[in-house]
Amino acid sequence: MLYLHDVWVNWFEGEENGYNVCPFHEWRKEDGIELLDQVPLLYVNASLYHYIENDLQDLPQSLLDAVCKRAYLRKNQERISLDYAFIVTNGSSVLAVDTMGYTLPVRKSRLIPRQERLVYEMIEDSKPESYRFANGAEDKEYHILSPDPTMMIGLTRKERQLKQLLMMAIDQLQTTQNLPEVRYWLTEWNPTRYASIQDYTFDEAWRELYEGVAQGWSKAHNDLCQNLVKGQPFFEKLWELEQSQEVNKGV
Repeated sequence: MLYLHDVWVNWFEGEENGYNVCPFHEWRKEDGIELLDQVPLLYVNASLYHYIENDLQDLPQSLLDAVCKRAYLRKNQERISLDYAFIVTNGSSVLAVDTMGYTLPVRKSRLIPRQERLVYEMIEDSKPESYRFANGAEDKEYHILSPDPTMMIGLTRKERQLKQLLMMAIDQLQTTQNLPEVRYWLTEWNPTRYASIQDYTFDEAWRELYEGVAQGWSKAHNDLCQNLVKGQPFFEKLWELEQSQEVNKGV
C-alpha cells in the first residue's frame, strides 16, 4: 500500500457536496488545519471517487478494511491512530477522508498543491483498485438546500456560502405561503416586471424568484440575500460570519 507523510488537511465536516470541500487557495485563517503524520493512498475509478466526494453514504467495507488503523494524526508531538482515514484519487482529483470511526466519509479535505502533485507522481504507473459499492452519486437528487453543482460553477467560497444562505432564505419564504411577501421579493429582484408580478399566484412568483437567482452570483444576488435575512437572527448571524472571513495565505 502507498502512503503519504506529513500531510496538511483542512477538514470540512458533514459535506455531501464536493464543491463545499474547499481547495487550498480558499482555506481561511479561522479553519482548523491538522497534520496527518501518515495516511494511506488509494487510487480508485472515477465512479467510486465521485461517490466518495459527492455523498455521505457508506463506504465499501473492503476499502474500510484496507485502511483500518493505517493513518496517524500528529498533535502536540503525539501520534494518534485514526480508525478509517485515507487519501483517495481518481488520477485527476485528490481528496483526504476521515470517517471519525463511522463508515461514512464524514470529514473531507483537499490537499496543498505540492502534495497533490506528489499523489499523481505516486500513482503514475499504477492501475485503479476495484471496490464494490451499492449506489452511484450520479443518481443523487439535488434540491434547494443541496444545490446542483452547476449552480456553484465559477463561484468563490464566500459566494458559495452566501448562495446557500440565499437558498435557505428562499426555502423559508416558500413555507410562509405569503403571497404579498413573495411578490415583493420578486419585484425587488426584477423591478421591471412589477405590473405582471401582481397577477402571479404564490407558486408562480416563488418559482420565478428561485429560478431567477439559481445561476451565478452578482451584486443583485448579494443585495437580495442581505435584505432577505434581515430580522432573522440565525440567518443574520450566518451573513455576518461570512462577511468577517479572511482567506489564509499559507499553512
